[in-house]
Amino acid sequence: MRADGTRVRGLSPIVQALPYIMPRRYDAQNWANDYADENILRDYIRQKRREGQAVTHMSVLAAAYYKAALENPKLNYFVVNRKVYCRNHFCFSFVILKTRAGGTPDETVIKIFLRPADTVFTISQRVRDAIRRNLVATHNNRTDRFANMAFSIPGLARLVFGLAYHLDQHGLLPRRIIDLSPFHTSVFITNLASINTSYIYHHCYEFGTTSVFLCMGKPVPDPLAPGKRRMPLGVVMDERIATGIEYSRFFAAFGRYLRDPARLERRLDGGGEAVQEEKMTV
Repeated sequence: MRADGTRVRGLSPIVQALPYIMPRRYDAQNWANDYADENILRDYIRQKRREGQAVTHMSVLAAAYYKAALENPKLNYFVVNRKVYCRNHFCFSFVILKTRAGGTPDETVIKIFLRPADTVFTISQRVRDAIRRNLVATHNNRTDRFANMAFSIPGLARLVFGLAYHLDQHGLLPRRIIDLSPFHTSVFITNLASINTSYIYHHCYEFGTTSVFLCMGKPVPDPLAPGKRRMPLGVVMDERIATGIEYSRFFAAFGRYLRDPARLERRLDGGGEAVQEEKMTV
């Protein structure tokens, strides 16, 4: 019945039981940390920029994650109301900093939808376009406008978000609301390296369908390789969507693509022609 996913059938008894044993997402959170080779990422980004391609850490990370998820589709599962679903699309959410008209710092959240025919270049372009549209002082994306509407009348926000949560629990939340909600996402990524801050383990939100939260921290010296640096990654995962071996296979693939980002320049699904970028609204 859900607009964003299909109920997964044929699960083993223990996997079916987990959402009843751990009914809340914060019950089922596992924490892990990993590292990306900052020298490889930095050299690759610089090389692409010399070639006229504006690639960033965010776009490389998102492309590597998506490619690994295409090979390990359970990473795009989610749990709502004790039921396991397979998401019928892939997207990632992230926060950007901007400045209000008065000069005070502010934040807004962006959600980007990806397609199997994407490459690291089309993802980079889509991220840049979304950031450019949302860096203006006013809150101008659909998520911000919806939140402003909800808080415009005293008491309305509690009603709106309470109703949205209830509808979501029963698979009745309209696709239009799901599309603008940054909490209904395949993975939430935060880049604390951009504000020179160490990584954290960020919780997965109970509202929505976020099953994985990935945090990039500021690069640090690699104690095993003098002269090199590595970027720490803090990962929080909903253990109900995949087994330990499935998570292991996913992160092994994720790491391979971060160590060889040139493999992300072709269609991420391994097909022929890459997708042609087009105007998209956020």
